[in-house]
Amino acid sequence: MKHKLLSIFIILISAVMFANGGKDKKQTSTEEFPFRNSSLPMNERIADLISRLTLEEKISQLLYDSEAIPRLDIPYYNWWGECLHGVARFGKATVFPQAIGLAATFDDDLIQRVASAISDEARAKFNAAKKLNNEGRYISLTFWTPNINIFRDARWGRGQETYGEDPFLTSYIGKAFVKGIQGDHPKYLKAASCAKHFVVHSGPEGIRHSFNATPSKKDFYETYLPAFESLVTEANVEGVMCAYNRTYDDPCCGSSFLMQDILRDQWKFDGYIVSDCWAIHDFYNYHKVNKDVVESASRALLAGVNVNCGTSFRSLPEAVENGSVSENDIDNALSQLLKTRFRLGLFDPESEVPFNSISPDVVCSEEHQLLAREAAQKSVVLLKNKNNVLPLDKKSKNLFVLGPNAADVDVLLGNYNGVSENIVTVLEGIFGKIDAGTNMQYRKAFLLERQHDNEAGWVIGEAKYSDAVIVVMGLSPLLEGEEGESISSVNRGDRVDIGLPEHQIAYLKQMRENLEQPIIAVIMGGSPIAMPEVQELADAVLFAWYPGEQGGNGVADILFGDVNPSGRLPLTFPKSVDQLPPFEDYSMKNRTYRYMTDEPLYTFGFGLSFTKFEYSDLVLDKTEINSSGMINCKATITNVGDYDGEEVVQFYIKDVEASVDAPLSSLRGIKRVSINKGESVTVEFTITPAMLYLIDNNGNKILEPGEFKIIIGGSSPGNRSIELGAAKHLEAAFMLSE
Repeated sequence: MKHKLLSIFIILISAVMFANGGKDKKQTSTEEFPFRNSSLPMNERIADLISRLTLEEKISQLLYDSEAIPRLDIPYYNWWGECLHGVARFGKATVFPQAIGLAATFDDDLIQRVASAISDEARAKFNAAKKLNNEGRYISLTFWTPNINIFRDARWGRGQETYGEDPFLTSYIGKAFVKGIQGDHPKYLKAASCAKHFVVHSGPEGIRHSFNATPSKKDFYETYLPAFESLVTEANVEGVMCAYNRTYDDPCCGSSFLMQDILRDQWKFDGYIVSDCWAIHDFYNYHKVNKDVVESASRALLAGVNVNCGTSFRSLPEAVENGSVSENDIDNALSQLLKTRFRLGLFDPESEVPFNSISPDVVCSEEHQLLAREAAQKSVVLLKNKNNVLPLDKKSKNLFVLGPNAADVDVLLGNYNGVSENIVTVLEGIFGKIDAGTNMQYRKAFLLERQHDNEAGWVIGEAKYSDAVIVVMGLSPLLEGEEGESISSVNRGDRVDIGLPEHQIAYLKQMRENLEQPIIAVIMGGSPIAMPEVQELADAVLFAWYPGEQGGNGVADILFGDVNPSGRLPLTFPKSVDQLPPFEDYSMKNRTYRYMTDEPLYTFGFGLSFTKFEYSDLVLDKTEINSSGMINCKATITNVGDYDGEEVVQFYIKDVEASVDAPLSSLRGIKRVSINKGESVTVEFTITPAMLYLIDNNGNKILEPGEFKIIIGGSSPGNRSIELGAAKHLEAAFMLSE
């Protein structure tokens, strides 16, 4: 019997070996499969991999938490990563200023360096996690950043995640960020960036799951689309996330108009499309456009979604069974999606992917701390400096710091953030500057959100003995942010009013009534704040955003003059909420510097310096252009003040003779220049026909002959910024001929 069983066993083994062509175990490992061969064309490798998967396995790979397939040695992969201003929600990482603060730098070179540092840390952390066999949400190389929605309304809590209100600036900063994240290797992505939320998505948060955005075709093509087009066609962003809301009646994640006609066909997008998280669930639960999850999943897949952040795609086997989608539809979606994993080198030998050697030493490194500090310094905007009370003297005898945000960590971190051991509050940054003999006091004095019973008026009495008072106030991510995250918000993260809490203003008034000393207000926040009282009562005003882990040092560097402020507002600051159209209205009429006719509190692009700049000698090499020509223009900027400094030179174009409503002006160029006191620099800009196109009321792009103006200055055009201390603008006219 034993011999008979042994004979049967030998026969079975021989049959298996014959079926495998006589190969041994090593020869039949997955390393032999074509999809593992890094020398083959990527499309061949993807086709080979898909051919080896069952239907259920294919569908499992279309979910954000893609399952492991052990028989092919394919590991689990989670598509959900965040890195808005540093690797987020995944342990320690360098925390850079919040996105709106990065936009305030108007510095694309800096932004690319910041993003490159972020992706270095991302690879290092991913490599380290693999060694720990650690996997899960946020342990990823596919990052759902940047948020390039237009910050059209100051009430939107998530506006802090964007690059502001202007399509050009959003594109300018967004492209630099994408390039820094993805790197410039000819074959591999260092990490994969993702532009979100496509498209026409900027609040209100409370109705985002059911809202239908219906802007005019002019606003759609002129304001809401350009940044996405720029990141797709110029920066080759790897991913696009579709939004929760509907646009023109279709859920964005079920719109073939958005994902096929525009993204794939017009812009030739070759990356992956991801649904916002559980957005497909909204199709039948809130938008009521589909009857159930099967119908909704089918709609999203056929419209162009490649990976579902959520669980709806788990119903796709039923959709295949009932004929709503075919297995070929599944294959096409997966084929597109897998390109990203191959571009990241996730199926290649580790030694061939250079980013696999990035070590954990880069995470929170000294170099990255210094970069975070530079970013914080360049993001801070000086809004007022009466009688040059700033910079402060480090040898001051008595200083007083008060306010709820001085020693607070949340106001440094913003949202979608990591956590670092190098966090420096504003209070710590200030204390790090003063002389050992200086007497400096700190009191919280008042609360961020509400008045308390004990008003602590005695603090103001103590402050009477100081040389200057620094009050650190404003908002917090607890008050503004995404639905569900801003736990102190009464409006799901949005703001009903856009002013400061009343008791903060009341305390500032009490200080002004009782103090003769200079009052320096440092305002923290992620959105425009209507604060005419602060402008009136304080001697100096700094807007510091949510400035990241080195925010305290960055603010202190400016307060004490180690750095000359150079930040610029990426947003218009209204005087009150009464200047805003209804929140739900997506028309650009009376919104942003491009269409707002009311006088704002602070203009887009505005920011002061400790020194003074003068603009002169604007020269155009010609005054007429046709559809194939260009004009070169030059201007001189002179530092006539007492400090070396950096000026952010802004170049705007105005269509004087448009046949439809055109922007009052549009930003078309930025040059950040360093100028020593007493010296001058010449800046140059080139006017091309591409800058002169008009979007008509039907959404068509047309080039109309007529008169145009160029405006060059340190802020957007208008008298308001000049009233507040900015240099006068230079203007010149030219003609576009037939």
